Formats: sequence, structure tokens, C-alpha cells
Amino acid sequence: MSLTIYGIAASRAVRPLWAATELGVDFKHVNMAYQGGATRSPDFLAINPNGHIPVVVDQRPGEQGGEVVVWESMACALYVARHHGQADGKSITPATPKEDAEALRWSFWAVTEVESDALSVLMHRMVMPAQRRKPELAEAAERRLAVPLRVIEQHLAAQQREGALFLAAQRFTVADVCVASVLNWARPARELMSAHPLTHAWIVRCIERPAHVAVKAIAADR
Repeated sequence: MSLTIYGIAASRAVRPLWAATELGVDFKHVNMAYQGGATRSPDFLAINPNGHIPVVVDQRPGEQGGEVVVWESMACALYVARHHGQADGKSITPATPKEDAEALRWSFWAVTEVESDALSVLMHRMVMPAQRRKPELAEAAERRLAVPLRVIEQHLAAQQREGALFLAAQRFTVADVCVASVLNWARPARELMSAHPLTHAWIVRCIERPAHVAVKAIAADR
């Protein structure tokens, strides 16, 4: 087995885990949490000196680079799609330069424009114990998220006019994996979701896919 993915499914590691599962790739899953100090061990720091999950380690034939190590969750997912999928216009792997560009730009967009505020919504609307939540932080994050959600709502409307229900193509691609994994965190903001119905419907389409359900079941079993 050449591919190893480090990280728990209930983390940003969901991105490469989801991509690999969509592709039907055989991989070893090292169920490593971000808490408890495991990511600060000398062995793990030798793989990722930043001390974060996920990490993808790919053992490739010598002429293809030998051992390849990838960190940063979006990079991990994009790498898995590009190097373990087929650019056949059927899988999540981008099949054209345009699809590749869409996957790259929307993935970077999700990190720079959405992720921090989406995480604030998730934590202060759902994940944290009620006594530790700060609704004012969630409300401020939701106000900021209205701007990027307007952008993706307009894009999805344009896609639908072309007969496409996904970000980069008529089919589900790694662009959807990367962006839906972030915007799913904002779903507890009900008013925000109601104001962007195409975006909300697209998120639900993505997270209800069997591959994502299977990956989330890994988290539930741990």
C-alpha cells in the first residue's frame, strides 16, 4: 500500500480521506488526533515539522520521486486527486486545465475567505459546551461570511444555468471536496444558509455522497 494518510476524520484530514475514498484508492489511515501531543512527537515532526495533521505520505516508484510527503489539508486532497485519480472526465480528478484551475482557485478561496469564520460559527454554534460559547463571535463571523457566500452563490447560479450542479464541472470533483469540507462548518448559521439556498443545497449534495458518509463514520467509530 503506497498511500498513508495521517489524521482523524473529525478534522481537516477529512479532505484527503474523502478524496481518496471517492477515488476508491487503497490507503493506510493512521488515526492520529491533533490533541494529546501525538503530533509533537519526534517521529511525527520528522514528517511534518509544523506538527499538524493531515499529512499524506506516498511511496512512489523511484523514477517518480520515491517517498513524497504532503502537508496542508487542501494540498493533500488536491495531490491525492491529481496523482491517484484518472483525468478521464468521470472521477473527481480535474480532466482539463480549466477544471484544474477551478479546483485550485476555489480551494485557496475557501482557506483565505471562508475557513476561519466558518470554524467560528461551528465552534460557537455547535461544538463548544454551551457555557463556553460566545454567540457574539458567531454573529460577527456570519456577517463576514455573507460576502464570500454571495460570491459562491452567484457562481453556483451560473453553473446551474449551464446545467452543472457542482463547482468546477457538471460532475463532482475535488474542488467540491475541498470547498464543501469548509462550508459545511457554517451550516449551523441557519439564517445565512437560508439567504444562500443554492449554496446550502450544494453543500448537502456534497456531504450526502457515500464517500463522505463513509469517512464520517470513521470518526463516529473512534
